[in-house]
Amino acid sequence: QVQLVESGGGLVQAGGSLRLSCAASGLTFSNYDMGWFRQAPGKEREFVAAIRWGDLGTLYANSVKGRFTISRDNTKNTVYLQMHSLKPEDTAVYDCAAQMGRIGQAPSGNQNEYPYWGQGTQVTVSS
Repeated sequence: QVQLVESGGGLVQAGGSLRLSCAASGLTFSNYDMGWFRQAPGKEREFVAAIRWGDLGTLYANSVKGRFTISRDNTKNTVYLQMHSLKPEDTAVYDCAAQMGRIGQAPSGNQNEYPYWGQGTQVTVSS
């Protein structure tokens, strides 16, 4: 079965950096769009970034654009989220998600389109 395992979360001071990883198994990774989402305490889960299966096109939430970078290594079945200039409001549980790539369509920021999810990794940014 499909399994997504996130790692790399932790506690960091404001202005610091973290890199999250999500290792995938049970699927042909290169055929899947991958996304990162986050959920802060008391808030709805929100989209962070996504990367397309083929041409590696990317999509970012406005709140992280210019600070976060999503990338993938298809040889390692892993997607990454490099986070710089972290702010206290970035504190959340970060989840990675996968959906089958679709020809001619950009990566999606709609969480309802992703059938596969990891268990999440906590990121805490102190002020």
